[in-house]
Amino acid sequence: MHQQMKELPLVEDYGEGFRSRMVEWGGMIVSYETFPNGTDATPLFKGLPGDMCQAPHWGYILKGRVRIKTTNRDFVLKTGDVYYLEPGHVPVYEEDTEVLEFSPREAYQHTIDVVNKNIAASPGAKPLMSERHD
Repeated sequence: MHQQMKELPLVEDYGEGFRSRMVEWGGMIVSYETFPNGTDATPLFKGLPGDMCQAPHWGYILKGRVRIKTTNRDFVLKTGDVYYLEPGHVPVYEEDTEVLEFSPREAYQHTIDVVNKNIAASPGAKPLMSERHD
């Protein structure tokens, strides 16, 4: 399977540069996402262990800068970096950022279920990901 990154199915367009394109292949979520400068994911993970994302991710920073907060330390990923994020992290986007990321579907879905509940509790909320990923 293959597809142009920017032609993956658009899952959500939140406006202001926050877009999420995803597909599921072989039990993995393949996502191309853009985040505007200043996006802090901290409130999205409330209710998960440590109030942090519990899905592992492998990815590449196409453009931008993101600070990753963990229980033990903070570190920065920037344009051109490849990465692996263990469960237990929170991203804070310090520049307009584009990422290509791969995540196991089951762990990702569990995290997104909680994220969607938190988004739903906010005015004008939309879910980040539906159950369908084709």
